[in-house]
Amino acid sequence: MDYALRSPLPERLTQCLLAREPGRKVSLTRALWADWQLGRVAACENEPRGVLALPGRPARPELVSPLSVPRRRVDTREGRAALIHALAHIEFNAINLALDAALRFAGLPADFYRDWLSVAAEEACHFDLLSQHLATLDHAYGDFAAHAGLWEMAIKTAHDPLVRMALVPRVLEARGLDVIPAIAQKLRQAGDARAVEILAVIERDEIGHVTIGSHWFAWLCKQRGLEAEASFRQLLKEYHAPQIKPPFNIEARRQAGFSIGELEWLSAQT
Repeated sequence: MDYALRSPLPERLTQCLLAREPGRKVSLTRALWADWQLGRVAACENEPRGVLALPGRPARPELVSPLSVPRRRVDTREGRAALIHALAHIEFNAINLALDAALRFAGLPADFYRDWLSVAAEEACHFDLLSQHLATLDHAYGDFAAHAGLWEMAIKTAHDPLVRMALVPRVLEARGLDVIPAIAQKLRQAGDARAVEILAVIERDEIGHVTIGSHWFAWLCKQRGLEAEASFRQLLKEYHAPQIKPPFNIEARRQAGFSIGELEWLSAQT
């Protein structure tokens, strides 16, 4: 395809990020990934990137402190709805995080942008699956209060792709790998087979997302002459990352690119 006929990636990413209505953000993100695969998008790796302080989001849910989000029993219908809503909120933010990684950081190989567009599309799929299931519980996204902690990490890591790769996929998303089995067990006990099926899809894809983060973290460390394991631990301290504490899903983390040394270090954490 003629380069001149392809849409510029930064322009398409900005359109996706600015979308406020969740359904529109999902459809635009999926369309962008489809067009990328068909060669209809120009990567523009070395062009300056405009960046957004905040992505588009709907008026609801109300955003509150993480400590203000009430805990509910999963063995009640309302409690399950609140849990599915919390997971949907994570996935909605994850769409924006993946899009932001592709928009914010210029000068990287085309594969970097391909990888994060694929992640954004999968996060959009996760949000859609959870939203559909939430509807079967007579609720919609926005019905419960939520917190903004995920985007705060995006702001904290906005200046450097190496820091972003370390602290978003390898901390926040990897923590998701740790907690999904316990959440799935609670939902299984509550008799919500569909939610368990959706979590299995999310876990499978999130292993891939953390793998992508691990790959680009290692690539950036190599480019800068840094030792990856030591750099990761240093960044955790330097940026006051959320504490990494057990239980750990060691097998999922192994599949997602954590080294033997890192897994041994994790296992020694208390």
